Amino acid sequence: MADPITPVLTKRWLSPNSWTIQSYEALEGYTAIRKALKGTPEQIVQLVKDSGLRGRGGAGFPAGIKWSFMPPNKGGGSGGQGGGFKTDKPHYLVINADEGEPGTCKDIPLMMADPHSLIEGCIIASYAMRSHHCFIYVRGEALHCIRRLNAAVREAYEAGYLGPNILDSGFGLDITVHAGAGAYICGEETALLDSLEGRRGQPRLKPPFPAAAGLYAAPTTVNNVETIASAPYIINGGSDWFRQMGREKSPGPKIYSISGHVEKPGQYECPLGTTLRELLDMAGGMKDGVPLKFWTPGGSSTPMFTKEHLDVPLDFEGAAEAGSMLGTTAVQVFNETVSVPWAVMKWTQFYEHESCGKCTPCREGTYWLAQILERMVEGKGTEEDIDTLLDVCDNILGRSFCALGDGAVSPIQSGIKYFRDEFLALCELNNGRANKRELLVGAQA
Repeated sequence: MADPITPVLTKRWLSPNSWTIQSYEALEGYTAIRKALKGTPEQIVQLVKDSGLRGRGGAGFPAGIKWSFMPPNKGGGSGGQGGGFKTDKPHYLVINADEGEPGTCKDIPLMMADPHSLIEGCIIASYAMRSHHCFIYVRGEALHCIRRLNAAVREAYEAGYLGPNILDSGFGLDITVHAGAGAYICGEETALLDSLEGRRGQPRLKPPFPAAAGLYAAPTTVNNVETIASAPYIINGGSDWFRQMGREKSPGPKIYSISGHVEKPGQYECPLGTTLRELLDMAGGMKDGVPLKFWTPGGSSTPMFTKEHLDVPLDFEGAAEAGSMLGTTAVQVFNETVSVPWAVMKWTQFYEHESCGKCTPCREGTYWLAQILERMVEGKGTEEDIDTLLDVCDNILGRSFCALGDGAVSPIQSGIKYFRDEFLALCELNNGRANKRELLVGAQA
């Protein structure tokens, strides 16, 4: 394993004016596209496959295989294997920068500190898939990030890295930075495409998948910011170098976002497979020395872990084997002062608010989950409410139109699994009040 403190994705973040093209070029910036443009698109796709790069947006799907789904052009060339059919439609690359899940905060810092790494990655990925137009869909509230990206895109055009004939290679690419309207559902790739087309952001029925009919019904690949920003380093370093970091099935570096009750919250770049124990050491330990109680490995949509999971390797396989998901590596840390039912209620209120309303299980289910949890936190719950919560979760999980419903039930199911006694305590509080009322009524009689 490579030195865990050797920065890769974050190596320019602390440089003076790291977001400018001058700083980027001074630190090996735009050298990877020169290498990439000398090869064929098929060679680039194969290199990314060999590197084992997996999507950094949560699902962990192999990026090279995803790129290979782009269908060949009828004119002859192909950006990959393409599933056996050809198309004369344009190919699109769409960058999902709609970062909005509680605890997730890695893509916006990356775009703020080093936007040109994303732009160079877009050029490489677009060349590999024979796309000539790339869209970067950014959450609308991230105004400073949007401004910085637009400035970086202008710098890239002026330097000849974007436009009709990049570095006299014959390959051209245009990049459009699009500001979303601030809906969590638009982080789902097909809802993002609907929003990008000017429609209300709602998930689409699949198939057809975006690789066959995505943006404007044309072949489209949707990738996360961190995934695409990794491409230049793979081109320069090679697949073997990339595989030296991380674990066999989950290679490469990863940005872990640590928030909550730690001394030094922030972004920590480590090889995939790093444990929370190691991350806490880097983050200065638990704030004020108050012991750890529970934490999320990948944001609020992933089942929570407890202090018993301190040594779980945080990669795609390790998190899954322990009963959760790696997600976006948004590590939210909570100490013993936090009520689990209260935290679960706050997350559920978020999912209720952000449900797009397209499907009944999510629209109705998140509403009832929030209502029950709010009543329980007020001390008015009953023991039957716990069974009702789990029953509603069962009716949402796997039955909602997209993954938002599945994510909404994760904190509830895992919270009751590990901290059922806290939910029962709220019910006992209500029972105590009820018994007191009965005594009062009996005394008056």
